[in-house]
Amino acid sequence: MEITYERFESTDAEELVGFLSGDTWPFHGAEVVGQAEARQWIGKGRYDGPDNRAFWITVAGERTGLVRLMDLCDDAPLFDLRIRSDRRGQGLGGQALTWLTGYVFTEFPQVQRIEGTTRQDNVAMRRAFQRCGYAKEAHYRDAWPAADGKVRDAVGYAILRRDWLSGSTTAPDWNDERILGSGGV
Repeated sequence: MEITYERFESTDAEELVGFLSGDTWPFHGAEVVGQAEARQWIGKGRYDGPDNRAFWITVAGERTGLVRLMDLCDDAPLFDLRIRSDRRGQGLGGQALTWLTGYVFTEFPQVQRIEGTTRQDNVAMRRAFQRCGYAKEAHYRDAWPAADGKVRDAVGYAILRRDWLSGSTTAPDWNDERILGSGGV
């Protein structure tokens, strides 16, 4: 399966509106995106600007997903990854995560880490984070309202430039509260 990544151009705006509004996104802030909302996002520069870039994920000439990079002027950018529902479960998310990691660390020498957050029940994305060398760094309880009315936990992952370069993953020291001593609250 040949996958390519094509930078979003302003001439792609209506195709992006169709992409965003034409599917459901169960593990994003809004499961359904309206056309007006998508146009507003595009107009505000969410997909192309000094701090943001977006890339189509193309498989055999078909645009099947989108990678959006945010906060590229910072040393710790974030990303959003969307795969069309009929193409999910085929490994595209993990391949896109590998690509975006290499792209960001290669194109932006000031970047020292890349961060991503997903819902706790987004097992596919969490597995992709692990396979791609990202370490779990945060667990936010009851932090993500879902379309079904329930509130789910959110989980944060990141990869460090030094880990990407070495091919290793260093985990946070989850037991660092020992430095606080035995003083109470």
